This record gives sequence, C-alpha cells and structure tokens, in this order.
Amino acid sequence: MSGGVVPLSNLALDLTVSRLCFGTMTFGEQNTLGQSFRLLDQAFDAGINFFDTAEMYPVPQRAETQGRSEEYVGRWIRDRNISRNRIVLATKVAGPSAHMTWIRGGPNCLDASNITHAIDNSLLRLQTDYIDLYQIHWPDRYVPMFGETEYDPTRQFCSISIDEQLDALGKAVVAGKIRYVGLSNETPYGVMKFVQASERGPCHQKIVSVQNSYSLLCRTFDSGLAECCHHERISLLAYSPLAMGILSGKYFSPDGGPADARLNIFKGKYSEGESRYNTSNEIIQAATLEYLQLSEKYGLHPVSLAIAFVLRHPLVASVIFGATKSWQLQEIINACKVELTYEIIAEINRIHAKFPNPCP
Repeated sequence: MSGGVVPLSNLALDLTVSRLCFGTMTFGEQNTLGQSFRLLDQAFDAGINFFDTAEMYPVPQRAETQGRSEEYVGRWIRDRNISRNRIVLATKVAGPSAHMTWIRGGPNCLDASNITHAIDNSLLRLQTDYIDLYQIHWPDRYVPMFGETEYDPTRQFCSISIDEQLDALGKAVVAGKIRYVGLSNETPYGVMKFVQASERGPCHQKIVSVQNSYSLLCRTFDSGLAECCHHERISLLAYSPLAMGILSGKYFSPDGGPADARLNIFKGKYSEGESRYNTSNEIIQAATLEYLQLSEKYGLHPVSLAIAFVLRHPLVASVIFGATKSWQLQEIINACKVELTYEIIAEINRIHAKFPNPCP
C-alpha cells in the first residue's frame, strides 16, 4: 500500500493495517452493490487496506439482508482480482441475541458449535480461505452496552465459558481459518479474563485487539480499559469516531440533516443507534455545538477534528469509519493529514470536562 495517503500501523507481529479501517455495515442496506464497489475502490486507491464487517451486517439488521455486507466485500475482492495478501479482512461473530432469530436461532450463545458455524459461513460469504482478524461482536454474558452505563447484577445470565470460546477460536487458527483474535464492545473485566484464559490453554490465542467506540463524545475507553490494553499490548480499533455522524454537524442544520442520513432514514427502526446517539438529547447537542465551534475557530473541518482526535490516541491502531458517499469518504481520508496542536487538545479537554461522555 505504499504511495497511499493513509498511513499504516502494526496491529500484530505480521499484520500491518492502514490507520483507517473501512466499516462496511451500510453495504447491502444503504449502499447497493455498485455503490459499495465504488467506495471500496476509492478507499483501496487511497491506501486503505483494512476492511471490517460482521455476520449480522448490514444494519439495521434484518433477516432479508443478513450477510450482504460480507458478500459485497468478498465479491469486490474477487471481481477486482485483488491479491488476498493486500487486504486485511476483519469480521465478527454475533453474541447472544433473542431478536435476531434468523442467525443460528437467536443466536443463543457463543459455544464452540456456534463459533465454528459462524466462521465457516463468513468464509463462504467473503469468498476467502481465511479471515485476518476474527472478533467476538459482543460478550456472551450480560454487560451494559450500547448506551447503558450502569451494571445491574440481577441481569446476569448463564454464559459460555471464556475457555470454551477461546478453544474454538484457537482450533480455527490451527485450521488456518483465522489468523488473529479480537474482542468488541468489551469491558476491562472481560479483556483481562480473556487474557488470563489465553495463558492457560495450549491452543488459546492471544487477544490482539478490542473494537470499542471512541470519539469526542465517548472517551470511556480511557477509564480502565486503556490501562488493560496498554499493559497487555492490545490495540484499540476505535469505532464510531463521528458518533454516527453527529460530530459532522449535519443533524443540527435547520432542516435536521439530509433525509438519507442514517439517523433520519431509519428513525424508529434502529434502537441500538438511536438510544446511544440521540440527536434530541440536550447534552449531546450542547457538546457537539462546542466542538463545531472549536472546528470553526481553528479553521478545521468538523470531520477532521473528530477523526484526528481519535487517530492521535497512542493505543489506537486503526479508526473504523463508515461512509455511504464518495465525498464523505474523502473527508475521512483528508483527516489523516491533520495534526492537532496542544492548544486544540486543551480546548477539547475543557469541553470534555464540561460534557463528559454524552454518547457512552
């Protein structure tokens, strides 16, 4: 990927990824196959070699579209005849969910059978022999997620042991189906339990990454999880760096933003997103307005401010972004050229202290 405008970083010993990772969860819902191909072409030409998807994508999740995001990425690689070693593919296995009955009957758990089945199906949809980074999309146990902040011990349910999950993933590594293992939407407790388990079993794999949200509006990673990742040499793959587009400022225009913007087009149909990124929330509005004013003060595009802030974090290996249009993708790419001064960071921290984590 030499010559591209997007710099690279090391995620693991022999896994070099671009500092921007294209999240594909709009492919197959907001983006057609042709549109997805054009966006992937543009990203690849700019030096992006890292692409993230999941078995449940696109979102909002539906039985009719499940798996299309993986399928589109796989078809693009095959259609463009791209050498597999030039692409880093990441995908995820869905954790327990009573709502997505079309995925392995729930999915009801992350036992060995479910993990193996999910891996095999993802390989088929991606039309590849191996997955570079395979991640547990969310834990097989109760944890506060997607906007929840307080742990309720009465909600704990019976869960599959971490040893069994790692054993299944380790066997997939031995079989050559996946190369590395990562977590997503995890807590400090969960990360450390996986680290401990990986040191016990002969086939257990080291966790190389955790994919959690991180943005100007959500810096919860820094409170506990960052320490775990630093000492255990686990990289952060930061998703939702624009807080689902809120930090671009588009939802606070007089017309409420474009009709085809995700939080508008899926209003009332995307509970996970709307509960976390509620544009009518006064604190979110106030915090975003101050970040927009800060961008204007220093002559920065709001997208550049938001992306550059996440990119500068020392534990971030790559920033996972989404884009449905070419100009949006270019705005993200342009942000790689921006370096924030100490003065700007000081002002960001002042706003953060005033409005801490309104989108946890």
